[in-house]
Amino acid sequence: MLNVSSIKEKARALFSEAEFISHIDSQEEYENALTLMDALIEDYDNNRALIETLSHAIGQWEEGADEFAEFNQRVSSLRDVDVLRLIIDQHGLSLDDLPEIGSKSLVSKILNGRGRNLTKAHIDALSKRFGLSPAVFF
Repeated sequence: MLNVSSIKEKARALFSEAEFISHIDSQEEYENALTLMDALIEDYDNNRALIETLSHAIGQWEEGADEFAEFNQRVSSLRDVDVLRLIIDQHGLSLDDLPEIGSKSLVSKILNGRGRNLTKAHIDALSKRFGLSPAVFF
């Protein structure tokens, strides 16, 4: 049987100690959230629900904080090909290292804008491989 009273009591205790878990209001809370996230990720399976809640709060802060405004502006203007180039650079890949897209020549055509674009299937496969949300490509 669901013990609503116990759940409410535990939630009040948790949020009174770390209110930032659901909403971050300051740089100090943001830093505390990052510290907590680092600790929680060490045991992801047992902390998944808390990680998801905290991750949302961190994301909301990073979308609205002045310190991230310039970065967010640059990221919002990236095209799917720009994201692909970043992936290649960050992972030290060659054009042969992207079987999710196809041949080396197809990857080259996409990167050089020669009549080819990333398809939904490419984006889905790349997102899964590199742990990205497909939304970063759009």
